[in-house]
Order: sequence, then structure tokens, then C-alpha cells
Amino acid sequence: MESPQHLADFYRERLNYVPDTVTSVLGHLNVFDMADFSGPYAKPIFYTRKNYFKISLLTGKKKLSYADKVITIDQHALIFSNPLIPYNWELLEEAQSGFFCIFTQSFFAQFGGISQYPVFQPGQIPVFPLDDAQQRAIEPIYQDMLQEIRSDYAYKQDRLRNLAFELIHRGLKMTPATVATPSDTTANSRIAALFVELLERQFPLEPSAQMVLQTPSAFASQLAVHVNHLNRALKTVMGKTTSQVISERVASEAAFLLTHTTRPISEIAWCLGFDDPSSFVHFFKKAFAQPPRSFRNQSLV
Repeated sequence: MESPQHLADFYRERLNYVPDTVTSVLGHLNVFDMADFSGPYAKPIFYTRKNYFKISLLTGKKKLSYADKVITIDQHALIFSNPLIPYNWELLEEAQSGFFCIFTQSFFAQFGGISQYPVFQPGQIPVFPLDDAQQRAIEPIYQDMLQEIRSDYAYKQDRLRNLAFELIHRGLKMTPATVATPSDTTANSRIAALFVELLERQFPLEPSAQMVLQTPSAFASQLAVHVNHLNRALKTVMGKTTSQVISERVASEAAFLLTHTTRPISEIAWCLGFDDPSSFVHFFKKAFAQPPRSFRNQSLV
């Protein structure tokens, strides 16, 4: 899978410029007509995570690969994409049209937790098929967004938020698409795949960053399942408990950081979720039968 695509990457790759608002603390929202991104010379969308949110209104037959799911869209659909789950498109016919808006979480920072809406939750099905009447009812929302983007209205950011919320609530009231999965893919394997994706996306850790999801209950909350359900799924698929999988991955990352960086052991401990360095030393000795300092010194020989 490709590396996660950042919002600045999207602009550089698709439009050859990066707006100043992409890195603004006030956040960023923009809207586009699909006509500017389709056709015989359209660039492919790689199967990867994007670090921004996206709401698309699309027309044309296509196949969406979303996490471990495969969803076929026959005509119109409203699609919600979030930064946690990788996806890409396979166009099944040349005629494609529609609109999409992209935005950062910080654009809604003072207006509730945008990622907590079910349409943006991992484990949910983010594709909503539309009939012709529904498509005609939703398209004017995007047209209004385009008009506001081009305007000099002093409060256009507020109106753009309202229009984005309108799209979200339209989706919340609809029935999602049917998912097609390989015959040997079970509900347990889907949960396990999403869990591993959430675990792996936290690495590599930046020096000033700490693991966001550290406990089985934290992962279960993100996946919208009970922690016991998650544990049973991992035991079935991987033969290990949730805690064991997390611990093994943390130990692996600890060994990497000790071997390939010069970060202080106390900093590594904090990044991996250990507020007390002595707890990290105990954890590491249990995993590798030696303290982290000895492990680091041995790797330098």
C-alpha cells in the first residue's frame, strides 16, 4: 500500500499548487467538480489513506475498495471517506461525473467532533446509493458550495460548514450500500484487518508524538465494537489476544527505535505510552530478556 496522502500532496499532484489554508490552524475546506479530474488523462487514485476527510457525490459505474471491502456503484452514490481507512477507485466505464469536497478536522474544531459521526467511523459502510431524484436533490448543495468558495462573502466559512453538515445529515438518513467481500472473508477477519490498520498507522512515531491508541478498549471504541468482540475476532484470526498483538507491536517498535535512533530511552518510553520509564524497562526486559540500554549497546557492536 502507498504511503498516506497528505492534503498538500493532493494539491501538488492534482493542481500543481498548495493553498496557504492547507496548514492553517483554522482548517481547510474546498470543493471540486469531477469534470476537472476525469477523462482519458485522469491520474489514478492509489489504495492508501488520505489524511483529510472527503464527501463525494459521484455518477458513473465504478468499484470502490475500502479497507477490506469491495463496493460496486452502478449509478449515483454519496460517499464519505475518513483519514483512518485506505481506499481507491476502479472506474468501470468512461462516463464519470459529480463533485467532491475535502476538508480537515480542524475546519470543524469549534463545531463538535466531525470524526464521531457514524458516516466517518471505522467499521461503517460509507457508500450510499442514490436514485435520480436523490442525486438531483443533493447536487445543488455542491453547487452552493462552489458558489461560496468563489465569493467574497465575509461569513462564507460558516456557510460552507453548514453545507457540509447538510451532506452529512443526508447520509445519516440513508441506507448504506451492500458490501461484496471475498467468500473466505468473515466478519472476524474484517475486524482484524481494520484493527491491524489502526495499529500500524500509528507508526513510525515522530519524536514529539505519542501513541494515540494504546489499549484494547481504545481500539474497540474506534472500531465501534465491544472490546470482547474485538478480542474474540483477533483470537480467531490471529490466535492472540488484543493485548498480546498490541504488546508485540510496541515491543517491535521499541527495538527499532533503540537500534536506529539516538532518542533517549525515557523519550522512547513516553512515545510508546509509558509515562513511567521503569515500566517501559520492565516491559522491554519481559519481551527481550534484557533491559533497553543493554539492547541498544549490543546493537552498536
